[in-house]
Amino acid sequence: MIMNAIEVNKVSKSFGRVKALDDVSFSVKPGEVFGLIGPDGAGKTTLYRLLTTLLLPESGSLKVNGFDTVNQMKEIRKRVGYMPGKFSLYQDLTVEENLKFFATLFETTIEEGYDSIKAIYSQIERFKDRKAGVLSGGMKQKLALSCALVHSPSVLFLDEPTTGVDPVSRKEFWEMLASLKERGITIIASTPYLDEVRCCERVAFLDHGQVRGVDKPEVILDQFKDIFNPPGIQQEKTEEVKDENVIEVSHLVKAFGSFHAVDDISFSVKRGEIFGFLGANGAGKTTAMRMLTGLSQPTSGSGTVVGFDISTQYEDIKKNIGYMSQKFSLYEDLTIAENIRLFAGIYGMSDEDIRRKTDELLEKLHFSEHKDDIVASLPLGWKQKLAFSVSIFHEPGVVFLDEPTGGVDPATRRQFWELIYDASKRGITVFVTTHYMDEADYCDRISIMVDGKIKAMDTPEALKKKYNQPDMDHVFTYLARQAKRSGD
Repeated sequence: MIMNAIEVNKVSKSFGRVKALDDVSFSVKPGEVFGLIGPDGAGKTTLYRLLTTLLLPESGSLKVNGFDTVNQMKEIRKRVGYMPGKFSLYQDLTVEENLKFFATLFETTIEEGYDSIKAIYSQIERFKDRKAGVLSGGMKQKLALSCALVHSPSVLFLDEPTTGVDPVSRKEFWEMLASLKERGITIIASTPYLDEVRCCERVAFLDHGQVRGVDKPEVILDQFKDIFNPPGIQQEKTEEVKDENVIEVSHLVKAFGSFHAVDDISFSVKRGEIFGFLGANGAGKTTAMRMLTGLSQPTSGSGTVVGFDISTQYEDIKKNIGYMSQKFSLYEDLTIAENIRLFAGIYGMSDEDIRRKTDELLEKLHFSEHKDDIVASLPLGWKQKLAFSVSIFHEPGVVFLDEPTGGVDPATRRQFWELIYDASKRGITVFVTTHYMDEADYCDRISIMVDGKIKAMDTPEALKKKYNQPDMDHVFTYLARQAKRSGD
């Protein structure tokens, strides 16, 4: 009888009054690619930390390769690799220094473990002297995976490893996982991307700390389609004429030495428009957005945002826009109400307006009973809805959203986009980057950057027709694969 690679038996775990896991049971076969899926706060990360011996269960038992996570944790740690949800490497160390550090932790060397990582590490080895913090998303993935594999583990735990990574790099990552499966490595992965869920052989659906189903992906996705495939959003177009340009860019360039991160781009965005700004990791999106938000000045070219010059009036721009970064941008040790008051004050709103609008916002988000909750205690989806609402609290002309829904489940993403549509109807221009291609279809227009240039720009339907592709995922992949520069 073949022993299961993973056995979870009636496991429970609480943090104060919050029951993170409640009587969870399932098993994973040796060499299986197994998915852990579920909404934010379902208990996935807690389960990973239990399986990798970083936490102890309150009740029940967990076994990895036949070893108990409580009594035989040293044996388990020799045999597993783990990529946590947050970037697990040291950003101020080089690629090679990170790999050496992880090899040393497992009492091995890069040379001894090279055969285990050769297929993956060889793709980034020429950048071994580059600091990890400046790598593109796809390169960070490859380095983190190499570090998790350098000691030749038999089980690999991946907690949302592709969040914030472009669709092409995500496809390459799952191709790498397929090659690891061929070597007999058991893989347990969580992901919010449905195309990645379908790459698993079986999945366990966790919800509020309980397993609601274990089966093939297509069975679970169909059984719980209200959560994983909610109905699309129909945008009610405002009657307001959108002739006024609130963003105008002409021949914009940002160079770092001889490298042109942004290489002669021109476009305009109208008032109230939802403008999708897409591109693979390293294409130049973030650099362009930093210039538009007044955080960086161009090398050449010109541009205005809400009437202010991006080269000379960047401080005025900062006062008249909203901004939400891909990393949660509020203060986690303050309450919901305190965060709202703090940022409203920074935006120069009066005390009376702050009090009135705070009550309105709390009611709209259904946060009234939670206004005194510390933000750190909130589920990710709540945090992101709050961060977006705070970014437009002062009714800016434009709000810039840098991958605002990264790592969020489909149902919560749908709610987030309802907030975006509401802002657009009020005349707020939404400038958004995203790696979810279904969200690209929610935009009025899309631009796709490749190698620092705008390769295509039009409505989603027009782009699909122009490139003869069935959906935006295929359009993006077709254009992004034409990139010539790498490692930027």
